[in-house]
Amino acid sequence: MFIGREKELAFLESKYSAENGQLIVLYGRRRVGKTETLRQFCKDKPHVFFACRECTDKLQLKSFSEKMLREDIPAKRYISQFESWEQAFRSVTDLPSGDRKKLLIIDEFPYMCRGNAGIPSILQNLWDEVLKDENVMIILCGSSMSFIEKELLAEKNPLYGRATGVYKMTEMDFYDAVKFFPDYSDRDKVIAYSVLGGIPHYLKQFDPKISLSENIKQNILTKGCVLYSEVDFLLRQELRETPIYNSLIEAIALGNTKLNEISQKSLVDDTSKTSTYLRNLVQLGIVAREFSVDAGTKERANTNRGTYKLTDNFFRFWYAFVFANYSELEAGDVDGVFHYSVEPQLHQFASLPFENVCRQFVRKLQQANALPFRYASMGRWTGKTTVRDTSADNGTRIAETEIDILAVSQSRREYLVGECKFKNKPFSYSEYLDTIAKLSPQKEKADFYYELFSESGFDEKIIEAASNNERLLLYNLSDIVSGRSDIA
Repeated sequence: MFIGREKELAFLESKYSAENGQLIVLYGRRRVGKTETLRQFCKDKPHVFFACRECTDKLQLKSFSEKMLREDIPAKRYISQFESWEQAFRSVTDLPSGDRKKLLIIDEFPYMCRGNAGIPSILQNLWDEVLKDENVMIILCGSSMSFIEKELLAEKNPLYGRATGVYKMTEMDFYDAVKFFPDYSDRDKVIAYSVLGGIPHYLKQFDPKISLSENIKQNILTKGCVLYSEVDFLLRQELRETPIYNSLIEAIALGNTKLNEISQKSLVDDTSKTSTYLRNLVQLGIVAREFSVDAGTKERANTNRGTYKLTDNFFRFWYAFVFANYSELEAGDVDGVFHYSVEPQLHQFASLPFENVCRQFVRKLQQANALPFRYASMGRWTGKTTVRDTSADNGTRIAETEIDILAVSQSRREYLVGECKFKNKPFSYSEYLDTIAKLSPQKEKADFYYELFSESGFDEKIIEAASNNERLLLYNLSDIVSGRSDIA
């Protein structure tokens, strides 16, 4: 059963129904679901779906010719193979489709270009001379994001400016991901997302009919299952020097977020080398360089600033629990690793992804116009500001701290501060006081609103405070997981 990807399918449908020729570039990291989304899009349409292989140019052309010549086109009566790529691509105009678009999908297009660097030029000439005015739709799909962004879509590439649509597919958000586990509790949905993230290939490995703990043991920790070797397989496919990348990713998974910390923990002495390795991981969509939501252009341009985090929840889980216990798992001690390593830390492990879930919920509220103002920027905030200190004369002091969610209006006259608690006890009034103490200096010139997100509800004093303060909003786990926008 196909789940999610409504936005991607809507985009493709809009291009399919548009006039004239359409040249679409759809790309994204491996396992993100590009091929399945394309198959879902074209399943009720006349089409040719060609999956490129890593092979010689001659063999690629032979395979493509065979695919095209299976269709009812005039050339099939005279030839068994096209002599050139120009002839092969031109034949798309002969595809039978009635009054619908002639649809050609080329999956893993970078493989085709590796075998023949002239492919983009051939397509460009044909597009300019013939195809752009025909009722055709060509979709070029690829997983090599660096090739797509730095070569295919770059200004010096022949296809630059020809694409009528460019769509970068990213992982599913929380609300699509948990559709794979409709019967899980709200708590287990958050934890499952914190383990697997939004990659469809990973989500499909879990059986929604068995418990979360059994899924982790059977489908991640057990040698021979798909997810046990997935990370190692993907890194070896995409990168060289995998031992170094393993050390870097493990360092980030264990909470080292700054460049110097990552270098020291991974034993890579030169931070410039570390920066280069991290840049490659960013391009693969595994790591992201994160800044405080209010960071300016100058700070973002400084290579020594910002923090690094794993954007892929599964990579974070794998390095924290599989890589760290590899010897025991290789020996088959699945129950022992789960009982002594995974289970005691799993709930705490989910607290960081829970913050991301809450940010996704805030975006839903904005889209539904259910926030007190429309924010221009929203994310995590880090820096020095006031924090609560009962021993200080005025009850606060200046210290380095962070805010889970900070949303700021375009005029910077409205601020929304959000605090997220994924734990087995209610959000306490003391924690609420800690939250409202932050950013005190800005309160003289801006309106502040507060949203508190809690797995286990709120104590009575916070509930009473919210009943008397329209600028304080409380969200329980069921509110967040349901994604309802009518609860504000």
